[in-house]
Amino acid sequence: MGAKFLPTRIPILYVILGVLVLISVVPMYFYSAQVQSISRDPLISNERLLQNTITRSIADDISQHQDSFRLMQANLASALQIASGGDLTGEHVQAPELRALLENFVSSSEDLDYATLLNSEGKGISAGRIEPDAFLQRELEQGYAAARESRAFNGQPLVVGSGQSARTVMLVSTPVMYQDRFLGMIASVVNLGFLIRRLKEIEGGGLSPYVVDSEGRLVAGTSSQYATGQDMTNLEIVRNFVEQGGKAQMLAATHEFTVGSGKDRTLMLGTYSPVTTLEWAVIAQKPRDEAYSSVYEMQRSARKLAIFAIALSIGVGIIAARRITNPLEILTESSHAIARGDFSQRVQLKSRTEIGELASTFNFMSSELEHFILDLKRAAAENRELFMNSIQMLAGAVDEKDPYTRGHSDRVTKYSLQIAKEMDLPEDFCEILRVSAQLHDVGKIGIEDRILKKPGALTEEEFTIMKTHTTKGANILRPVAQLKEMIPGIELHHESLDGRGYPHGFKGDQIPLLPRIIAVADTFDALTTNRPYQKAHDSQDALRIIHSLSGKRLDQDAVAALDAVFQRGEIQIPRAAAMAAGATNEAAPASMVFPPANALIEMDRA
Repeated sequence: MGAKFLPTRIPILYVILGVLVLISVVPMYFYSAQVQSISRDPLISNERLLQNTITRSIADDISQHQDSFRLMQANLASALQIASGGDLTGEHVQAPELRALLENFVSSSEDLDYATLLNSEGKGISAGRIEPDAFLQRELEQGYAAARESRAFNGQPLVVGSGQSARTVMLVSTPVMYQDRFLGMIASVVNLGFLIRRLKEIEGGGLSPYVVDSEGRLVAGTSSQYATGQDMTNLEIVRNFVEQGGKAQMLAATHEFTVGSGKDRTLMLGTYSPVTTLEWAVIAQKPRDEAYSSVYEMQRSARKLAIFAIALSIGVGIIAARRITNPLEILTESSHAIARGDFSQRVQLKSRTEIGELASTFNFMSSELEHFILDLKRAAAENRELFMNSIQMLAGAVDEKDPYTRGHSDRVTKYSLQIAKEMDLPEDFCEILRVSAQLHDVGKIGIEDRILKKPGALTEEEFTIMKTHTTKGANILRPVAQLKEMIPGIELHHESLDGRGYPHGFKGDQIPLLPRIIAVADTFDALTTNRPYQKAHDSQDALRIIHSLSGKRLDQDAVAALDAVFQRGEIQIPRAAAMAAGATNEAAPASMVFPPANALIEMDRA
């Protein structure tokens, strides 16, 4: 019975349209989907890396500010001991010189609103721009109790004043001791306005930054929607930080989560970075639609292109189907070629009839499809270039912190790729090497300028801090899964084959090939550029020094590859790099000090 409803003839229009959609649009759709997938991951990784870098930078700023203030209080405590002769009892605490020291301490920083000195009897003096209210008095009592136990104390963030004079403050106290004897306590009220100003600097473009404590209460933020001390654990990213406890104080983390409920639900992308000295976390969040706007724009463009291709194919098919009457074999053969992905095929049919016109139309369609594929490839290349430019911009920002290292990351990347090419390493390894070498010093963004730019020799404590740039850099990249393969080159490029490197003291085969290549390139660039602790060596002298380290600290194969590339004249030392002047403290093989020829080589100030 069903055969009665089947048409006796299938219109050729339907046949041609079906063939065109099958062999033209479907392959293009899958190719477009593949290009979208390749481009999407780098764009997402770039947004996550940006949030991680921003929050880590603010967290480091807070830690440095806290350390600096603690040092100021320690210096004041020493000055008070000397001025009082170790006696703060009775009326001695009221001495004019002690009051002058306290007033000078408060006036030394705009971030200090109040300070008080209490002796072991609970009596003392104070100075400042505010008067403690009941909440601050309670914090002072807790700080005094901690001081009696010889402990420093960080209070809870509080809001003092009202209206335009309202400000967020925190009590910080330090015990005053003399020969293990409790003399009293110095307590200061620190204005957190510096933190709010720092958060406002990065606010914008949908990004909302704020700081919470270990219990999830708001410390500071830029939105009037939340108040200091408000419980923020209703936000999933804050709740995750609180639940992680001590683990959250070690690493930053990036999450996607939802805020609101019902129709007001909004998908968010957020990152927290811990402030270990205060058990706080700096959080930055942004609506996911805004964070991934470039990804969605790329997808919309691809869909429009696919729709246009479908419309064009259908239009050409209708025109061709009305005119075709004879042999379809030639068209079928060409169609099979296009189905295999060969968009360069053309119908070779000379005819002045409708078939010839159909052949010309078919060739036009193939040409258009070929252009569309080229456009998609070009878009993929542009997205990759955007990703690499972002990486280069981040590395350039680190180099710009110091005039001596300007261009250092670009040169190390160039030398590393030349070494890898000489060693005939695979292309996918070279792509990993390119990103890793470009970002090998990204951890220096977390090193204080006073250390990084110090013109003279570093102290042991300063150099210990300098060496943390390897692990800081690895920690910046570690939350971004797509950059996992680049981390060894960043974290281990100061390891040495003889086990005398850092941060882990790895030896021999414990060190992967990626950091071995970067170490050779980094050493060569350091030797051929001026530094405050050494003048630039000429190229031959630098190679002679590197050869003396081959097999001891540096990889033999990588050193041999560098030498081969140099001997062919493919390495040119930029004049600007050799003539630079300034001050830096590169915690790398760049920190080497080289005695006269044939003398022992003293490695970097590790």
